[in-house]
Amino acid sequence: MSTEHGALLGPADIRELAAALGVRPTKQRGQNFVIDANTVRRIVRTAEVRPDDVVVEVGPGLGSLTLALLETAAHVTAVEIDDVLAGALPATVQARLPQKTGSFGLVHSDAMLVSELPGPAPTALVANLPYNVAVPVLLHMLDTFPTIERTLVMVQAEVADRLAAGPGSRVYGVPSVKANWYADVKRAGSIGRNVFWPAPNVDSGLVSLVRRAEPI
Repeated sequence: MSTEHGALLGPADIRELAAALGVRPTKQRGQNFVIDANTVRRIVRTAEVRPDDVVVEVGPGLGSLTLALLETAAHVTAVEIDDVLAGALPATVQARLPQKTGSFGLVHSDAMLVSELPGPAPTALVANLPYNVAVPVLLHMLDTFPTIERTLVMVQAEVADRLAAGPGSRVYGVPSVKANWYADVKRAGSIGRNVFWPAPNVDSGLVSLVRRAEPI
């Protein structure tokens, strides 16, 4: 893996790409694009993505995290609901990591409606999930794709706390119970607001989920 940020998107790249596509991030879809290459590399490292992993990514946006995942994983399948973003992503991969185009798949759909994925079965889920649908999307993916062993999602800090909460915690609730049914859930770090464009008015957190051999 190269140490420079060569293939990855920086703040200027993101803004240029968005301008060319006429994309204005919308609150309705909870779109906040990651503009920092160090952050996406950190997410890939924290997710412990391996060279033999088949990763599914939900909400790839302009492709910041997608490119970092492709640098390491055997295959990446991105699920994107937005027409313009879904249309542009293959060209971004082709332009920045041409040698990896055969390792990339795109599903243009609402993640909540996805019941199958093309190509090899996913072994990992890594995503910057839109804040407003993070929990239902996460639970749907874990339920639908039992081959997903490891998950790392970036969500609103409060959602991260809720997912990782144990019994007796004041934020323990239905999301905590459901996530823990499938997996061993842990808080895996915090992400500042300045790595996003536009900067959200909430902090973000990483949550790691390692699937249990048998749900409890």
